[in-house]
Amino acid sequence: MRSVLTLILALAAGPALAANGTDPDWPCIQRKQPHLSLGQIWSGPAPDEAIGDLAREPAIAALAERLEQRRLPVEEAEADIAAFAETADNARLTALMVAVFDRIEPERSALIAGIARYGQKQVELAQMIEDRRAKMAALEAAAEPDFDAIDSEEAALDWDQRIFTERQQSLTYVCETPVILEQRAFALARAIAGHLE
Repeated sequence: MRSVLTLILALAAGPALAANGTDPDWPCIQRKQPHLSLGQIWSGPAPDEAIGDLAREPAIAALAERLEQRRLPVEEAEADIAAFAETADNARLTALMVAVFDRIEPERSALIAGIARYGQKQVELAQMIEDRRAKMAALEAAAEPDFDAIDSEEAALDWDQRIFTERQQSLTYVCETPVILEQRAFALARAIAGHLE
């Protein structure tokens, strides 16, 4: 009975977690925003084609690769940006921001797509659990119940509910990952823009 109550509570929470109803399968509290634009996080000069070319320079690309890594503390990233800024003009600083953004945005978008698939699988699993419950009820209501079939269905139902519950509990971490990437992009943008002349 407790597992059924847990399932009902988890299913009831699902629609409440889909922010603003933009995607009924979206399992996160955060509003689904599949893509960021550079303009949302960057207050510096607008990049042009020449800046795009600069962003691909090996030194800038290598620094952007380092800055993008989440395991690098923001304080160390800020120190690396400050060291780069000592000899960089506004164009090179903007190119660094473009290079960083071009690494963070695709990773974040891929995560969003993965979370959407995760949410869809949870919806499908919830439906399968409901179908199993209905099948179990029908087996129990039979004139001559097949207790082996009932036991088998109950074991399968318990397993599916366990998987569903564990996946629901993982959602907090899963949903926070794109937010962490956004925050890093904003922090790096602010640090780079702080060195513009």
